[in-house]
Amino acid sequence: MPGHTQFPRASVTRRAVLAGAAAALAVPAAAQTRFPSGPVQLVNSVGPGASPDVICRLLAEHLSKLWGQQVVVINRPGGAGAVAIRSVAPAVPDGHTLYMALATNFIALPELQKGFPVDVVRDFVPIAFAGEHPLMIAAGPSTGVKTLPELIALLKSKPGEINIAAGNRGSIIHLAAEWLRIATNTQFTVLHYLGGAQALPDVLGGRVQIIIDAIPSIRGPVDGGQVRPLAVTSKTRLPNFPNIPAVSETLPGYEALGWLVLMAPPGTPPAIAQRISEDVRTVQAAPELKKRSEDLGNYPRMTTPAELTAFIQEQIRIWRPVIAETAKVIK
Repeated sequence: MPGHTQFPRASVTRRAVLAGAAAALAVPAAAQTRFPSGPVQLVNSVGPGASPDVICRLLAEHLSKLWGQQVVVINRPGGAGAVAIRSVAPAVPDGHTLYMALATNFIALPELQKGFPVDVVRDFVPIAFAGEHPLMIAAGPSTGVKTLPELIALLKSKPGEINIAAGNRGSIIHLAAEWLRIATNTQFTVLHYLGGAQALPDVLGGRVQIIIDAIPSIRGPVDGGQVRPLAVTSKTRLPNFPNIPAVSETLPGYEALGWLVLMAPPGTPPAIAQRISEDVRTVQAAPELKKRSEDLGNYPRMTTPAELTAFIQEQIRIWRPVIAETAKVIK
């Protein structure tokens, strides 16, 4: 099926994960306290230039300055994160290889990759929350709608006739569209694009009536008046978009967020995980990083590893009913 890439079980085995944990025992105590002792690889699962990649590079830039060591961003897209996870799972657990995980790695990957032998929640070590990025729902010029209630009325009046651009299959953007379908009890066609830049020509040309995407991807056309913002998918209105309603004002309980979390390979010692977590929080407190991050539509949240784990579990709980309803279409 499109967007459903299977990897041989031999490529990432439970044995590899256990080997990573065992490798932690081989990391000398001195090395555990002398971190970093060389360049750090920060792996993500998106292509260069994608919104999460930009956030990843921003964090890498500030950590490089703090640590006095280069933090190298490595892009390994594919398989809803499976390619990146496969590359990080067997890494030496000494903090010099880290993974910037997306929400879909926890929410959609288990459904997309049945039997995938690495469970990011169970096997990887939580480090820090890199930020959450609400999405925006916007209408193209061909629709004439100005508000989310007007969009819902349009969807109800033309079942199956409206096209909505909603990112890659199985992405948080796709899931946000499916949640909208469930919450409004409407039918529409979801069209998948690699990103907002690929979808916008169809939106502006009228082939696609609605777009759901990360705010940075469509902010230019929104600011330029080419598309009309209808709502943001955060729980409440955003400080830098106070005049754009939240979806929850029309559909109570709706909150579809993309988020980025920093994880370490299985077996990473607690002392190293705690050190990196503290350093991430240090750079997140810098006004420059905070402003640049929020300008990109990403809102940092300072958490401890324990708080991060609780957040991930809560997000899995929130999305579980949506995944159950949409299991067939997200594959």
